[in-house]
Amino acid sequence: MPGMECTTVTVTMPAALVSAARRLARARDVSLDQIIRRALDAELRRVAGPAKTPNRADEQLVGALRSLLARDFGEARSWSELQSRLAAHDVTLREAGGGLALHDLPGGARLCKASDVGHAYRSLMRRFGTPFPGPGRTRPAVRHGHAPRGDVDDEEDDIVLIEPE
Repeated sequence: MPGMECTTVTVTMPAALVSAARRLARARDVSLDQIIRRALDAELRRVAGPAKTPNRADEQLVGALRSLLARDFGEARSWSELQSRLAAHDVTLREAGGGLALHDLPGGARLCKASDVGHAYRSLMRRFGTPFPGPGRTRPAVRHGHAPRGDVDDEEDDIVLIEPE
């Protein structure tokens, strides 16, 4: 390696690993030692790099929201009723990835996932019998290519295919 002092190291490795590394080196048109150096360098950077912080809500906030909103989640019989009940606490539900998240009103800051307070999108959808209202929202089971389960009504217009003319 240019500009670096190199040291020879002898390493014992399983024959299958050496064979795979040699095939990789040939495929990439580099030497076996380059493959090993790059792999070791990548692992050292991965370990030394900053740890990713999970997108988790503060546990105290989650506990407070769980207590504050439990009755509203439990008694609501539709998405609109749930949203009205949550709005009374200055909170709203919004789509977030494959589920729902609680956001404050009026600012809109994300507070936590609905599942963090014990109410996963799938269970709410089954209970209300319809997906969360809004653009692009589909049933998770349909979205992932599986048949819906439970008491969710299967309407023929759930999936619309538009083919080019």
